[in-house]
Amino acid sequence: MNVGMRVRGGLLAALIMVAIPVAASLAVLAVSSPAVAQTVDSIQVEGNRRVEVATIRSYFKAGPGGRLDQGHIDDGLKALIETGLFQDVRINQAGGRVVVTVVENPVIGRVVFEGNKKVKDEQLTSEIQSKPRGTLSRPMVQSDAQRIAEIYRHSGRYDITVVPEIIEQPNNRVDLIFTITEGQKTGIQSVEFTGNVAYSSYRLRDVIKTRESNLLSFLGGNDTYDPDRIEADRDLIRRYYLKHGFADVQVVAALTEYDPQRKGFLVTFKIEEGQQYRVASVNYQSSIGALDGNSLSRFSRVFVGSLYNAEALEKSVEEMQIEASRRGFAFAIVRPRGDRNFEAHTVSIVFTIDEGPRTYIERINIRNNTRTRDYVIRREFDISEGDAYNRALVDRAERRLKNLDFFKTVKITTEPGSSSDRVILIVELEEKSTGDFSVSGGYSTTDGPLAEVSISERNFLGRGLFAKASVTYGEYARGISLSFVEPYLLDYRVALGLDTYYREQLANSYISYGTTTIGFSPRIGLALREDLTLQLRYSIYQQNISLPYYLDSCNNNPANGLLAFNPSPAYVNGVGGPAVALAQGATPDASAIGLWCYSDGQASLPVRKELANGATITSAVGYSLDYNTLDNNKNPTDGLLVDFKQDFAGVGGDVTYLKSAIDAKYYTPLVADIVALVHGQTGLLTQVGSNSVRMLDQFQMGPNLVRGFAPNGIGPRDINPYGTQDALGGTKYWGASLEFQMPFWFLPKEIGLKGAVYADAGGLYDYTGPTSWAQTGEVNVPGCIPPTNSPNVAPNPGTCLGLQYNDSNVIRSSVGVGLIWASPFGPLRFDYAVPLTKSPYDRLQQFRFGGGTSF
Repeated sequence: MNVGMRVRGGLLAALIMVAIPVAASLAVLAVSSPAVAQTVDSIQVEGNRRVEVATIRSYFKAGPGGRLDQGHIDDGLKALIETGLFQDVRINQAGGRVVVTVVENPVIGRVVFEGNKKVKDEQLTSEIQSKPRGTLSRPMVQSDAQRIAEIYRHSGRYDITVVPEIIEQPNNRVDLIFTITEGQKTGIQSVEFTGNVAYSSYRLRDVIKTRESNLLSFLGGNDTYDPDRIEADRDLIRRYYLKHGFADVQVVAALTEYDPQRKGFLVTFKIEEGQQYRVASVNYQSSIGALDGNSLSRFSRVFVGSLYNAEALEKSVEEMQIEASRRGFAFAIVRPRGDRNFEAHTVSIVFTIDEGPRTYIERINIRNNTRTRDYVIRREFDISEGDAYNRALVDRAERRLKNLDFFKTVKITTEPGSSSDRVILIVELEEKSTGDFSVSGGYSTTDGPLAEVSISERNFLGRGLFAKASVTYGEYARGISLSFVEPYLLDYRVALGLDTYYREQLANSYISYGTTTIGFSPRIGLALREDLTLQLRYSIYQQNISLPYYLDSCNNNPANGLLAFNPSPAYVNGVGGPAVALAQGATPDASAIGLWCYSDGQASLPVRKELANGATITSAVGYSLDYNTLDNNKNPTDGLLVDFKQDFAGVGGDVTYLKSAIDAKYYTPLVADIVALVHGQTGLLTQVGSNSVRMLDQFQMGPNLVRGFAPNGIGPRDINPYGTQDALGGTKYWGASLEFQMPFWFLPKEIGLKGAVYADAGGLYDYTGPTSWAQTGEVNVPGCIPPTNSPNVAPNPGTCLGLQYNDSNVIRSSVGVGLIWASPFGPLRFDYAVPLTKSPYDRLQQFRFGGGTSF
C-alpha cells in the first residue's frame, strides 16, 4: 500500500512538473496572439469592389502603440455595419491574421413609383432617402415605404399600401420599385363637440379648420383626417373661449375614431368650459423706481367691466413692454396676473413690471429661406444684433413673418450665445409658393356675365414685392389693370402702391351712356396701430363719355338729301304741326311741344353736354382712414369696421370738388348663432371754386344704398317723358340698414349657406350739375322751339329753357330677405327686396344676384 501510494504520488508530481512549463508557454502564446498583436495596417480586407481598403480599415480605431485588441475589433465591426454600405460583414482571426470579409450593398440604378396618381413622382422623390446612384439599404427602403404612406395619410388616404420591390441587375446594381395602392380618400364624416354650453356646435365649427365631407369637398382639403390639424383645432377652440371670458376652459381631448361602416373618421372635441369671467379691476405695479406702472395704462386693452379676453391681455402686455423699451427700459418685463373670484365670476388683473435679465442678441440666424432675401425677413424685426433681448418684440416679428404669407411655417427659437448674457435667435422657415394664376368668372344683375384672368406674385423676385396684372372682359365692363406694391418704402414700414388701369363701361339698361377711363394712381399706406390704418393717394385719370348710335344719330333735317335724311318717328308725327307752323312764321302748337330729336329718345342734357365737352382730366389727392376690429374679415360675427375717406380734385386737371364719405359696419352675435349687422353710410360732395360739379362726379346710388332699387335707380332724374330719363346723381346721401344673419341649422355647416332678413332706408338728393345749355341744334325740354336749317324756312338756333328733373327728399325704404353662400366658387348672394317708400321716378329691381369665383 505504501509503495503504491508513493508511486502514484511520484507520477502526480511528475505531471505537475511537466504541466507548469506547458501552461507558461500557452500564456506566452496568448499574450502574443494575432488578435492582440495586429495593427490597423495589417488587417486583410476581402470581398470589396467599390469601397477602398483604406476606407474599411479606417473604421478600426487602434489603441496605444497602434495595436488592436478584441474591443477595438468589435467596435470596428459595429461601425462598418452602421454605414449601410454592406449587406454582411464578417471578421475571422486565424493563422495570426485578422480578415475582414464584406458583402457590399448593390447600387440603386433607378427608383420607380407605380400606382401613384394623387401624389406626383417629384414630391415622393424629394421625400425618400433612397436615391439613384446611391447604395441600397434595406432598412432605409422600409423607412421610405413608411414615409410614402405617411404622405398619403396627411392627404387623407389611410387605406394606403406601399410595397417595395428590389430587382437585381448586372454589375451589382438594382432597380428599386415602390408599388403604391392609394385606396379611397378617408374623410371626416362628423365633427362633434361635448361639454359646450355657451356656444353651439354650429358656432364652434366656424372656429376650427377641420370640415366634414360633403358633395363639394373635392374643391378643398380640410375634410381629410390630419392629426396635426386636429391638434391645431384644439388650440383654436381654447383660444376662442379664452377670448370670450372663459378663463378656466380646457379642451380635454380630441377623440378620433374610424368608422368602417361610414368609411371615415368621427372626431369629437371634449370641452370643459368653466365659468365666464368679467374684469373687476386693472392695476399696475412696477418694481422699477424710474418707471411708473400707471403711466402704461393707456396701452392696456383690458377694461373694467368687460369680458375677460386673453387675446387682449397678450396684446396689452406686448404694447406695454414695447413702450417701456422705448422709454429706455430695454430689459423691462411685463407679466399679467389674474386673481379669480369664483363666486362673483370676476377676475382682477394686475400688470407687474420688473427688471428682467440683461441679455443681448448676439446674432439672428435665418435658415431655409432658399428664395426670400435675408433683408426681407430681417426688416420684420424691430430689433437687431447687439440690441437688448425683448421677447415681446420677438413675438411680434414672428407674427409679422406669418402674416406675410410667404412661408408654410415660421418658428423663432433661442440658443445660448458666446457668453451667459448673449442669445442667438434662430429663425426656422419653410417657404411656399407665392404666385397665383387665376381665371375668375361671375355674374350679376348689374354687370351681366364677367370674366377675369389675372396673374400675381406676392414675393416678386424674393424681395417681398407684390405685382399683379389682370384683364377683365364682360358684357358691359372691360378693362386692364397693373398693380405694384413696395411694402417698405426707403426701408420704412410704409407701403407704396402704384396702379395703372384702363376701364370701359358700356351703356346698358341702367345708364344710357358709356364711359372710358384711363388713369394712374400712386398711394402710400401705413399702419398707425394694428386696428387703424391710413392711406394717402393721388389719382389722375382721363374720362370720355360716349353714346350708342341710336341716341346720337338725330337727323331730322331734309336739307341733308334723300340718302342722308332719315327722319325720326317724332319728326314724322310732328311734320304737320311744328314744321308747318314754323314755315309759316308762326309759333308751334302746344300739342306739338317736345318733339324732334330730344323727344325721340335723345340722352339727357347733362349727358350730351359731357359728350360735347370731350375728354376731361381729373387730378385729385385723397386719404382713407380705416378702423377694423372684426373677428374675421371674410365672415365676421363680431367687431366694428369704419372707413372714412376724402378726395380733393383740383390739383390741376379740368374739374374741382371735395368728396367725403363714411361707411360703418357693426357686427354683434345674438342668441342661437344669429348675427346682427348695423350698417350706416353717408357722403357729401362740395363744389370748390367757380367750376360747377359735373354729373359724372356726383354720387350714383341704388341697391348699394337701399336694396330693392335698380343701379342708379335712386335720386334726381331727368323726367322728360320722351327722353331716356337718365339718373343725374346727387351731392348728398345717407343710408341705414339693420340685418340679421342666421344659419340654416338643418343643413350641414360645410355647405356654407346662411339666410338674412333686413330693412334698409336712405336717400340721395341735391343735384348740382348743369340744367341749361344754349347749344345750336339742341332741344332740351318741352317748350323749346326746334332748330331749323331748311332752305324753305328761316334759320333758327332754337330756344332752350333748361332741364326738367325731379329731386325730391323722399326717404326710400325697403325690407327683404337674402341668401348668402360661402361657396367654393366664391361668395354668392341672392336678395329679394320689396320697396316700401319711393319717388315716382325711381326705378326698381326687386331681385338681385351677384358673385364670382377663382379656379
